Amino acid sequence: MSSSKGHEKIETNIGLMIILIILVISVGGLVQIVPLFFMQSTTTPMEGLKPYPALQLAGRDIYIRESCNVCHSQMIRPFRAETERYGHYSVAGEFTYDRPFLWGSKRTGPDLHRVGGRYSDDWHRAHLLNPRDVVPESVMPGFPWLEKGKVDGADIQKRMQVLKNVFGHPYTEQEIADAPKAVEGKTEMDAMIAYLQGLGKTIKTVK
Repeated sequence: MSSSKGHEKIETNIGLMIILIILVISVGGLVQIVPLFFMQSTTTPMEGLKPYPALQLAGRDIYIRESCNVCHSQMIRPFRAETERYGHYSVAGEFTYDRPFLWGSKRTGPDLHRVGGRYSDDWHRAHLLNPRDVVPESVMPGFPWLEKGKVDGADIQKRMQVLKNVFGHPYTEQEIADAPKAVEGKTEMDAMIAYLQGLGKTIKTVK
């Protein structure tokens, strides 16, 4: 009888109900998330993995800015139907230097995690300018303005410095110093293509 009264009290007290729901969700979330910080498979970079060089890092920022990850996932599941189409399934150690992570399940377009090296730079350029020129059935919009935008070398240099100082990305001081020169004269289109061409290649170097 006392337990049923306690249950009734919780159900009829919206404030108490909210507090208990938040408590349960918080505890459950911590139980699932905290152990991941101590698992080497999720925190140790895969052999051969390096942080994004300046031009690819700029391209990744543009990729996020243009909301490409809304329609394209970058997480291949370990199922035969996916690995036969996209390649080796995604491994946590490949994403150690991703800030933020772009994992997801939404696929209006194909998964792009292993797209690096599959197509030429010219193909990517044509696809980004007008997707239907190379994929007639595509519903993807074009991004012609990327040809006009220029990459800001000073900004990308600051981002690399922050990633090194705050998150521990192993950029050398020379790489950071050379960042403006590495993106000098490059368009946002160049940066986007560089990012796409680098996706998912690390796993291929692992024996």
